[in-house]
Amino acid sequence: MEKKIAMRVSTVSIVVNIALSLFKLLAGIIAHSGAMISDAVHSASDVFSTIIVIIGVHMSERKSDHDHQYGHERLECVASIVLAVVLCATGLGIGYKGIKTIFEGDYASLTVPGMAALAAAFCSIAVKEWMYRYTRAAAKKINSGALMADAWHHRSDALSSIGALIGIGGSRLGYPVLDSVASVVICIFIIKAAYDIFKDAVDKMVDKACDDETLERMRSMILMQEGVLGIDVLRTRLFGNKIYVDIEISADGSRTLNETHAVAESVHDKIESEFDNVKHCMVHVNPYRE
Repeated sequence: MEKKIAMRVSTVSIVVNIALSLFKLLAGIIAHSGAMISDAVHSASDVFSTIIVIIGVHMSERKSDHDHQYGHERLECVASIVLAVVLCATGLGIGYKGIKTIFEGDYASLTVPGMAALAAAFCSIAVKEWMYRYTRAAAKKINSGALMADAWHHRSDALSSIGALIGIGGSRLGYPVLDSVASVVICIFIIKAAYDIFKDAVDKMVDKACDDETLERMRSMILMQEGVLGIDVLRTRLFGNKIYVDIEISADGSRTLNETHAVAESVHDKIESEFDNVKHCMVHVNPYRE
């Protein structure tokens, strides 16, 4: 089910981005707008990033095997890191061209962008914001880090189109250098998105703990189970888009092994049933000491 949703969203993303990047490239060439051509390159990079997401989601869904006994979920993080690197490289390339034009200082020779560039910028903002919301909703539904990274890629494209719109508009008002300034602003948005994607992927690969709200919910549910007298240890770690949980609870030491095992089993079942992202929960029982 999760893979099917991710594939559907990714297919829509590829089709929309190909059409949008060609439209913006054509508008940029016709209207002589460097900012719009830069924005078209950004949209084209979205196609490549979505293909990376498809590969990452497909590989992360593979079942455990002899060499990967804990599964392949972290391959989705690898896909996100590759996406972040590609995004950063795209941003640096766009920024370099804009900075070069600014420092050359020959603003009088710069061509004022035409109305086609303005129309393309408005269209891009609307389409990319819709793609961000559509992809983000699907990413939250299936808890996919790679799909969420792709959603933020769409949002960065919408923001860069706003920058392009301001630059093109300013250029048409008599400040042609603003078209190149817009390219530099686009670069900053792209690199910021790349950093956020990279950081999220790395956090999931280095066994970062769950957020405090999730930990408190787990703690409350554990203490509500019959026979649990206390929590000695509660540790969590992110494994791709899944969670591993290690728990040590205190129980009455005078009870039989079968009885304390039943307490541990109730904690285990409650955690795995209430938290969809928990892939595995390990429960250890200690005798209660005041």
